[in-house]
Amino acid sequence: MEFLSQPTVAIAVIEVLLGILLLTKAADEFVEGAVNVSGAVKISPVVIGAVVVGFGTSAPELLVSGIAASNGDLDIGVGNVVGSNVANLTLVLGAVALIVPLFVSKAVVAREAPLSLFAVVLFAVFTIGGLSRLEGFVLLAVLAGTLAWIIIGGQAPPSDVEVEADASLGREGFRTFIGLVGTVAGAQLLVWGAEAIAEAIGITGGMVGFTLIAVGTSLPELVTGIVAARKGETELILGNLLGSNMFNSLAVGGVIAIIADSAIEDRGLATVGIVAMVLVTAAAWMFMVTRRKVDRFEAVILLVAYLVTVFILNSESTGIETALR
Repeated sequence: MEFLSQPTVAIAVIEVLLGILLLTKAADEFVEGAVNVSGAVKISPVVIGAVVVGFGTSAPELLVSGIAASNGDLDIGVGNVVGSNVANLTLVLGAVALIVPLFVSKAVVAREAPLSLFAVVLFAVFTIGGLSRLEGFVLLAVLAGTLAWIIIGGQAPPSDVEVEADASLGREGFRTFIGLVGTVAGAQLLVWGAEAIAEAIGITGGMVGFTLIAVGTSLPELVTGIVAARKGETELILGNLLGSNMFNSLAVGGVIAIIADSAIEDRGLATVGIVAMVLVTAAAWMFMVTRRKVDRFEAVILLVAYLVTVFILNSESTGIETALR
């Protein structure tokens, strides 16, 4: 397996593509299987929506970032979280809003939007100075408190996954297991390939995590969002994107902080990337609160914001890398 751990650029690109494809398919099977298992054993729909689906849809980011952090590549792990949060509210939200304007319900404004904004800001504050194990436990504790509030209050985040009426516990359990194995394998392939590409072409791990890996792990949200937009399920789209950012910041952020317990080497990521994540989240929140919708003009603004962020982050990271040499 040595050729996989130190691949050529061509093999690295293949690993990245295979990893993204495997992640997208396996994560979907994992979520559907887990939801059906939960339904078969009579777990509350609130718990299914808030916990099972929430964690399941963040599985790609969690595994990719966790593996990267355990390999000593904290920049890739943090870059994945930051990049995924930015991509969700620029690329995904922008692409979907170009298809159909998204109207925002009172529930999203009152619950998902402020929770997501708080989670992102908390993760940003911790990340700028480097992540410690204590901060990781704080993030996980906040996540536990948030989930408890959602479950006790009887308010589950909207989910695009329905429990199959004829779901077999054994069949769905096996489906969940295979989906989890496939997700882990896809995450490992993606990390291997991304690390090799970063080393071969001389870009920082934070930049790779923010762009290549983040976009790859956000593909499920993009596909789900486009399908939901065509069906007119606008609240579903916003709920899933905001919920994904909340889980990315608290669950994934907490796990990588506990694993790595170190500072971020890519200062461009720790400054430009973090600030962009907070600004994008705040801008999306303002669009939702002030006009109660995200229209095509605002969609263009979000898409342009992503391109500008990538350009500035690349320039900043490249400049820092050159200065260090």
